[in-house]
Amino acid sequence: MSATVTSTSPAQNPATTRTAMLGLGLGNTLEWYDWMLFGLVSAYIGPHFFPSHDPVASTLSALAVFAMGFAVRPLGGVLLGAVADRVGRRQIMILSVALMALTTLVIAVAPTYQQIGVWSGVILLVCRLVQGVSTGIEAPLSTAYAVEVSPPGREARAAGYISLFVNLGIVLASLVSFFTSLVLGAAAMQDWGWRVPFVIGAVIGLLVLYLRRALPETLHESERGETSVWRGVGRHWLGLVAMIFVVGAAQAYNYAWTVGLPNLARSTFKEDPTPVFAASTALGLVLLAGSPLVGWLADRFKLSRTFTVTRLLAVPAVFLMLLYNRPGLGGLFGVVLGGSIVLVLNMTLYNLVATSLMPKYCRATGVALGYGVAVAVFGGTASYLLIWLQSNALVWIFPVYVAVLSLISVVLYLAARRTSGAFAGE
Repeated sequence: MSATVTSTSPAQNPATTRTAMLGLGLGNTLEWYDWMLFGLVSAYIGPHFFPSHDPVASTLSALAVFAMGFAVRPLGGVLLGAVADRVGRRQIMILSVALMALTTLVIAVAPTYQQIGVWSGVILLVCRLVQGVSTGIEAPLSTAYAVEVSPPGREARAAGYISLFVNLGIVLASLVSFFTSLVLGAAAMQDWGWRVPFVIGAVIGLLVLYLRRALPETLHESERGETSVWRGVGRHWLGLVAMIFVVGAAQAYNYAWTVGLPNLARSTFKEDPTPVFAASTALGLVLLAGSPLVGWLADRFKLSRTFTVTRLLAVPAVFLMLLYNRPGLGGLFGVVLGGSIVLVLNMTLYNLVATSLMPKYCRATGVALGYGVAVAVFGGTASYLLIWLQSNALVWIFPVYVAVLSLISVVLYLAARRTSGAFAGE
């Protein structure tokens, strides 16, 4: 029998909870808006900071800086997670947004290579590394905080709420970039207009900082463990291993659909990029609209049951990608949208499930570690692996790979619940 341990929420006042959740949600919107924005405008940033006779080389240099942010996400998450388990959640939640807002503003006004030489690239790299540290703690800790600030029985709805704002940030980055380019024109966008979306992100950051100042602290002295944080994580090692596969399987599925398939369409099948971007936008809207509904379902039918069923549904769903085996926009839209329903089910719940596998006193550290390892090992490699397998006529291996990860995640999750219990949800 698995034991379920739930804590009384520190914020039972509905008005306090709403304010806290708004600050949490918009903070995630800011984090993912800024994170995705850099990748979207890399083609504009590259020539200004990494000039080259080849515009592709300049873009690749900017994308390399974008990728460096992923490298420090696990480190940043673990270091700040340990502080959050010792000092408290509130200060780290404010710090993560402050770091993102400040570096976004710096990028918006940063001098170019023509003005200060190679130091412009150094400034850009430092900003991106700091943003990686910020995102590394924001993603796992925000869901943990949302669970702790919400009344018992509404934990999954809180996770769905956070997921909605994450997806809002991703969609907003695309929309702001599109409308900025539409209003200013291609020439101005190339020259200076790419800075405008970053300025907008910095302004959003000021609003979020104001809202997050009102966040209540959810980790009190009496709730901190008698043992060290790291000893607590070690004691729940099975939950940590389960967490890596729970997050990893969802991220492999996610990056295959959001990055791998669009790149496959453009690079291998030479599809028109405009409808490919339309398919990606439609996928983002499904994720945006579906997140709150999935959270409601998980609270109504219990988290453990909902997660197990939805994760098992991912096993057949991931094989839909094999239907897109030749050029054709109908096939692309069918696969992307056909798999989107199961994707939103898994992407909404994975951070909540990870949170449930660690006790409160070492939760931020354990979840940040599990999340960071999973994203680095399984998520960051998924789109590359898909394209490589396709180029070698071995694409069938990828859905088998994700299906196996999904099955392992269910087995480990159930084993961890039986061994250690669950510390959030039911």
